[in-house]
Amino acid sequence: MTIPRTVALLGSTGSIGTQAVDVITRNPDRFDVVGLSAGGGDVALLARQAVELGVAVVAVADPRAEAPLRELLAGHDVEVLVGPDASKELAGRGADVVLNGVTGSVGLGPTLAALAAGSTLALANKESLVVGGTLVQAARLRDDQIVPVDSEHSAIAQSLRGGSRPEVRRLILTASGGPFRGRTLDDVKAVTPQQALAHPTWSMGPVVTINSSTLMNKGLELIEAHLLFDVPIDDITVVVHPQSVVHSMVEFVDGSTIAQASPPDMRLPIALGLSWPERVADVAPPCDWTAAATWTFEPLDEEVFGAVRLARAAAAASATHPAVYNAANEECVAAFLDGRIGFLDIVGTVERVLDEHRGTPATDLSLDAVLAAETWARARAHEVLARR
Repeated sequence: MTIPRTVALLGSTGSIGTQAVDVITRNPDRFDVVGLSAGGGDVALLARQAVELGVAVVAVADPRAEAPLRELLAGHDVEVLVGPDASKELAGRGADVVLNGVTGSVGLGPTLAALAAGSTLALANKESLVVGGTLVQAARLRDDQIVPVDSEHSAIAQSLRGGSRPEVRRLILTASGGPFRGRTLDDVKAVTPQQALAHPTWSMGPVVTINSSTLMNKGLELIEAHLLFDVPIDDITVVVHPQSVVHSMVEFVDGSTIAQASPPDMRLPIALGLSWPERVADVAPPCDWTAAATWTFEPLDEEVFGAVRLARAAAAASATHPAVYNAANEECVAAFLDGRIGFLDIVGTVERVLDEHRGTPATDLSLDAVLAAETWARARAHEVLARR
């Protein structure tokens, strides 16, 4: 008899979290959720998940959500953790698997806590690795402790099974191209938040969707792949694949390329993150190989979408430049969603803030240095945006 893996699910009310709950509830013999965390924006859903999954602990970041959450959980034996470090505390309690589906660099604390506790980290929060860099790498207690949940990195991890590391020539990250693929700079100047939120392939939260429209998300994924798989940044190529069926590829030294293909459905990489290295049966429908289909690939237009170029520069500049890249972008996305800046101001502001950052070498990197760089980047981004 297989003993279910215990799971702590961080960001349970978000896009990744709700799809993870779907995977878990359809496989009760494989997984046992022991804790949930969320920001507190949807207390009713969080309470309903806690009751339906029978969890022992619920963590909520927003103190204003505590009272209504406790009221909804009255009569149920559930411990409630509250405050900005609640997810971090839950992540450090030693579940077999911690799925970090939190959005933004606030996921760094829980990531480090899960690794320190020896849990397998199913990582959907790419920002914590991008921001934490070598801190996260050094926190791993074993080489296979981090399992990627992003569809692209999951695809690479699967494809890497096809050869040894010395046989890898390069990684190929695919990008849908977002809603503005094929547009010119003039075309995207007047883009509205509503237009940018209309992603042609994936259903995601607002921040990730805006990041996908600017391709800032692909820049973050580029840095993440560099760190996760220990591949030089110059040996990672980004190509546009609008159908989003080939999720990424690995090219080997003999000229062979191995790709992972499946219809766009995040439940597949989520399930792999929870069960790695095993697979869960019938998580998502496969490709229909009996139906005619066309897959296309095209180069990235870095003139219109400069975020990937900036990511390469940030990764090469210093250990804290990636944290600045992410923090400045988070502030710009919030300003764009509020209607305070234009679409092109996002990448333009990030580039200016990156150019002004002095940086910290990897040998001097510490959590305090990362947090200081983030604080500076957010403040500087606000100053630049205020002048636009």
